[in-house]
Formats: sequence, C-alpha cells, structure tokens
Amino acid sequence: MDFIEVSAKTYDEAVTEALIQLGVTSDQVEIEVIDKGSSGFLGIGAKPVKIKAKKKITADGYLKKFLTDIFEAMNMNVEIVIQVNEENHSIQVDLQGDEMGILIGKRGQTLDSLQLLANNAVHKNFETYYKVKLDTENYRVRRKETLENLAKNIAYKVKRTKRPVALEPMNPFERRVIHSALQNDRYVITHSEGEDPFRHVVVSLKRQ
Repeated sequence: MDFIEVSAKTYDEAVTEALIQLGVTSDQVEIEVIDKGSSGFLGIGAKPVKIKAKKKITADGYLKKFLTDIFEAMNMNVEIVIQVNEENHSIQVDLQGDEMGILIGKRGQTLDSLQLLANNAVHKNFETYYKVKLDTENYRVRRKETLENLAKNIAYKVKRTKRPVALEPMNPFERRVIHSALQNDRYVITHSEGEDPFRHVVVSLKRQ
C-alpha cells in the first residue's frame, strides 16, 4: 500500500488521524515526517505538521502476496488461508482450489519446493524467524499415515526375510516419519544412507 499524507497542528494529532484513516494501531504503521511544522509567533504564520504513513508489511501479508504472484504466473486460481502462531513463530498456509494435485506433485515434491521458497522469502525479508508450513487437501497428514503404514510393512518383511530393506529416497520430513514409526520396535533398527536428494532410509534387524 502507498503512503498517505496527513497534516495536523501537532505530530500526535497527525499520527492519530493517520491511524484512523488506515484502520490500524500505532505498532502497525510506518511514519515519515515531511514537515515538522512551526507554531509561528503568537499563532501567526503557524505551519502544520505533515507526515506520510503506511501500514507495515507483516510476514503473513508478505507471504500471501508472494504466493499469489507465483500462482498467477502458473495461471492457477488458489485460495490462500494463513494462520500465524506468534508464540512458536510459525505460519501455517493452507492452499485451496481446483487441481491441487498439480501443487502437490509427485510424492509432494512440488509442495515441498513451494514450502522451501516460502521459507526463504520470509527469512530474507523479516528479522523474526518464522517456520512456514504449506499444505493442501490435508496432504501432510495423509502422507504421514501412508509412510507409517509403509514402515510397519517393511519392518514385517525384514523380520520375515532377515534381510535389510532400503526404501526409496525421501526428504528429511519423510525420513523422520519412518525413523519415528519404528523407533520402539524391538527387532528392527533404522538409519539413513546417501546424500540428498538420494538420501534414503534402511531398515534392518537389530543385532541380538
């Protein structure tokens, strides 16, 4: 949003008027003094204070504009729902619309790439650290459940064949799901091998 210009007898009055016009509180506005004004002599020749004011750009506002520009470039109509948790400095973004499969991509790779871009954009432009999480159609939860079931099936295979099994390459989040799902298993152990983007989990029997 562009600056608005406000004139008043005093600085405080000018700021108050700017806050009313912008519909924000004092911590949500940027102020620039154009003219400090003067009281004149006995009120004669007095000049008003002039300021410029605009709303501060918030992390969620910036992020919404950033993602909107991306989706417009992709010719996609996407509704962006953002929730900010200031307590743990996280921003949850839910993407809604048609053809969300395009944004998810193969095994969530497109969604992960968008999430990485969003995190980098916010970290570059704001001093406060925010962790941005992108999701659509509850994909993250569904993917987690799929991976947990996969982990249990692989563990059963390892116990039956007594041979280690290497899973397909996964991102850090997915590897953590596998490790977590099997961490309390009495008979198998997990570890990661390789370098990204080919790093993968190996499930093997524990040494008895």
